[in-house]
This record gives sequence, structure tokens and C-alpha cells, in this order.
Amino acid sequence: MRFISYLPVASLTIWGSQATGDAQQPLYDIPSVQSSSPLIDLHKALVERPSITGSEANVTNFLRSYLQDTGFTVETQVVEKNRENILAYFGSSRKTRVLVTSHLDTVPPHWPYERHGDVIRGRGTVDAKGSVATQIIAVQTLLQEDKIKEGDVGLLYVVGEERGGLGMRQVNELGLSWESVIFGEPTELKLARGHKGGLGFTITAKGKAGHSGYPETGTNAIDSLTRGLAALQRLELPWSEDFGNSTLNIGKIEGGVAGNVIPADAYAIGGVRVAAGTPNSLKGLIETAILKSDPNLEIEFTYGIGPVPTDYDCDGFETVVLNYGTDIPSLKGKHKRYLYGPGSILNAHSAHEFLTVSDLEGAVKGYQRLITNSLESQSTI
Repeated sequence: MRFISYLPVASLTIWGSQATGDAQQPLYDIPSVQSSSPLIDLHKALVERPSITGSEANVTNFLRSYLQDTGFTVETQVVEKNRENILAYFGSSRKTRVLVTSHLDTVPPHWPYERHGDVIRGRGTVDAKGSVATQIIAVQTLLQEDKIKEGDVGLLYVVGEERGGLGMRQVNELGLSWESVIFGEPTELKLARGHKGGLGFTITAKGKAGHSGYPETGTNAIDSLTRGLAALQRLELPWSEDFGNSTLNIGKIEGGVAGNVIPADAYAIGGVRVAAGTPNSLKGLIETAILKSDPNLEIEFTYGIGPVPTDYDCDGFETVVLNYGTDIPSLKGKHKRYLYGPGSILNAHSAHEFLTVSDLEGAVKGYQRLITNSLESQSTI
């Protein structure tokens, strides 16, 4: 790899022969997928490299080299120590009309890559290295066939999506804007009409420790917490025709020190998938229910996002509304927002995460359609 130069933007580095004006290196040929192909090989290389949130360096280093070697100009943006976003584009035009993006991090634990015929298993096969691989091959193929040109499409791959979205929020500091952004997440090859928002919270109970044989000497924090959680289960959460029902989940509970000790402390962490209303209105509803249920309870909200509509003005796709969250709200700007990708979210984050070769092939075609549609529709405005 050949280091080229630093941009004026702090902590941003450009890599690749395109930055010096050299002739573009040849792109890979893209044959149809059989036992192996550039698509299968790229997807395998991504999945084989563990990239649990916070430890993405192995996969970002590989992808930076891959994109440079296939003819792209590559910039890296430092997010934290040993954690970088990757921005790639054709030629010297870092400002492009369309951005294609996904994330490189995965949830733990790492599961090794396995392929059995049409089925590919392993952590990140679906969420979201299937999107990353198919986006890159889609753009390479369009370039190879002269269907797009310099200044049309950029690639962006970020860290940290699975835990707070720090990587995508950092992208706002690049000073770039786009007409359309195509986000890659598992949608079963359907074009999303939007996804639910989210509201996170932690409920804390404070009590007084004592001997369990003498309950009158203490205050049971777990009892207080239980009353608060029961109050939440009785809440009527808002719904909408577009996004369905808002749903509540308590994902973690801890408290106490032993079975024969009155617990002085307890807490629960949970969240709401928001289908209607605003985060502030839901905060008020939840806070009122908790504080009325027991005076020993406190609640702290960690984030709040309302329902996220996305664009779906491209023919040839089934459409779907999704219940999970994405990086979409973190990227600021007035761009159109598309959400699409291979594989099912029901397989992501699981011990059986998998997708199929045919899903990968289909996603390449789907991303190509979304890219060309975005360029054509904007050019007619």
C-alpha cells in the first residue's frame, strides 16, 4: 500500500493511486457466482475477520487495501484509537451525488465462516457484511460497464453502529453532502418504507439492606423495581398504521447480594421500539408510570428517536417496515434515504446467523437498481 497525503480535515488520510492522477488500476472481472467469485471471496474475507464493536481494525485494514487495489481512492477517518471509518470514491471527486453505506462492526461473539452449498454461516454474514460485499461489487460492476462515472457514487463504511453509532455521527464532520444515501442492512431484499425509532432507559431502585428474617428492618429494592416494571407492562403505548405497535422490552435486571439479605439496590435496563409519537411524549408517559408506582424508583433515559421514514420511490421492489434501528438518523443532511440489503434480521445477532449465495447475487442487482434510479431521478429534477 502506498501512502499519499493528508487532507486538511483532521485525522483523515487518503490512500490509493487515484489521488495522484495515475491511471486507474483494473477492476476485478465479475463472473456469475458459482463455487467462487469476487463477490463470494470478498464476503468470505470480511466475515473471516472478527470485527466486534470496538475491535474493527482487522476488517478496516483489509477493506482499505482491497478498495485501493481495485482502483478506488480511499480515505480513512479516525473515530477513536485503532478505529477508523472508510470513505472511497472513483478518481479525485470525494464529493459524489450518491453515497452507498453500511457498517463493519458486529455483535459478539465471533462465529467462524462456513459455507455449505448455497448457505453461508458466520457472524456478520447478514449484519452487515452481506450488504458491504454486495454494495462494493455492485459499484465496481457499474464502473466497469461505464454506467456510472467519477463524481456519481461514493462508498462509506463505518464502525460502531451496533453500540451507539459513534462512527456515523463522526461522518458529519467530513463536510460532505449527497443527493441520495443508500444504507445497507438486512431487509430480505425488500426496500424499506421506514423503521421504528427507539427510546432507552435505566430504572434504579434504592432500598435499605437488612436480614431477610426481619423484613421490617430494611427496604427491599427488588420489590420496588418489580412494582415499577409491572406498571410499565400496563401502559398503553402509541401505535400507527405506518409503523405498527410500539413495543417495550426489559433486557437486563440486576440487584441484591444474597438470597438471605434484603436488597438495597436493583436496576433494570430496557427500551421501547417507537412506532408513533415523539420520544419526549413517551418519556413523560413512562416516567409518570414509574414514579407513581413506588417512591424508591428513579429513571434515566439514554437515547430517544422517533419513527424513521425512508424513501421507496424505486420500482421493482417489495417494500417493508422494519422494527430495528439503524444509523440513518445519525447522518445529517437533506438527502433521500434508502434502506435495503440481503438476508433476514431474524437471523442476525443469533448463533445461527446465515444467508444464501442467491441473496448475495440478488442484492448486487438490487443495489445497482437503486444507484442508477437515484442518479436518473435526481438528474430529471
